Amino acid sequence: MSQEHPTPEQDPQASAATEAPAAEASPADELATLKAQNLDLADQFLRAKAEAENARRRAEEEIGKARKFAVEAFAESLLPVTDSLEAGLAVQNATPEQLREGAEATLKQLKSALERHKVIEINPAAGTKFDPHQHQAISMVPSEQEANTVVGVLQKGYLIADRVLRPALVTVAAPK
Repeated sequence: MSQEHPTPEQDPQASAATEAPAAEASPADELATLKAQNLDLADQFLRAKAEAENARRRAEEEIGKARKFAVEAFAESLLPVTDSLEAGLAVQNATPEQLREGAEATLKQLKSALERHKVIEINPAAGTKFDPHQHQAISMVPSEQEANTVVGVLQKGYLIADRVLRPALVTVAAPK
């Protein structure tokens, strides 16, 4: 038995397959469409790249301005301290009591300015456990206190926004 292939008139699928290529766009039309899409995508890419570059440049400018003017508020808060020191030095015949009173008032202004800008004093009390993150041991001394506790403070330390600006210089109780 020999099999014969149906003619396109007899097989509806075969006739649809032969007509499909005629319904599709020609290769030249496809190429033109793809070129147009390529140009559009290239334009979108260049615009996005330029926008990203502009955003990066603006961010760098803002960071530069922030660095340049970061100390402005801090400096403004120190100006009254400067004024007080200059006023105290301008007094020619000040008594020691007046000088001390003026120095104490100026120190109070300075501490207030530092605190407003989150510069906090590290001044551990005697008996406080030694903290190597905030204290720097200068020496170990024999003491009745528990070992590795602060015996005395030689120089106060300072924190700025929870970061050690300068550790407190301390003497520490030696082990017995």
